Amino acid sequence: MPDRPILWSFRRCPYAMRARLAIQSSGVEVALREILLRDKPAAFLATSPKGTVPVIDTGDQVIEESREVMLWALGQNDPEQWLDMPDEGNALIDHCEGPFKQALDHTKYAVRYPELNIAEERAKALSFLTDLNNRLTRNTFLMCERRTLADMAILPFIRQFANTDRDWFDAQDLHALTKWLDDFLASAAFVAIMTKYPPWQDGQDVTLFP
Repeated sequence: MPDRPILWSFRRCPYAMRARLAIQSSGVEVALREILLRDKPAAFLATSPKGTVPVIDTGDQVIEESREVMLWALGQNDPEQWLDMPDEGNALIDHCEGPFKQALDHTKYAVRYPELNIAEERAKALSFLTDLNNRLTRNTFLMCERRTLADMAILPFIRQFANTDRDWFDAQDLHALTKWLDDFLASAAFVAIMTKYPPWQDGQDVTLFP
């Protein structure tokens, strides 16, 4: 059994980002193991044959879904009260993980989907972005005047989508959404979870996170 939970992660993956955000907020200390998705260590695949990040190995259980990792961390300590949000927040996360992520992938990796119309896929994504923007015109964050799980579970995917074509994104006049995203990108929390680590190798010193 490990001395502390092991977090397998990949820096640029939005699923791994949101897991790190929740772990950082909770203050629960883990041993971070950064991997390269093109060169997955045998120890990682032995822990999680599915081969996707993030993965938490507590010694007693293996948690392989990013939202479940967030809930695991915040269930132990939630000082910012991210879990205190209406059920509507979970519905937003569901939509982000489902239709929006599908449209994001179809846009970002359009060459893989030659049968699809990229303008139509962007329009699907824009519908969700517009909903978020409307919410953010009423509140500083998606649910209220403070961040909740919905904000932190969704922001890494909005970042990924915006980065596929930032000029197009900025031209959509989603001012509240853009401010929400840019404030997040400039935040100490985001900077801290984006520290670069060398890929994990067996026998190396433990990298503690946060």
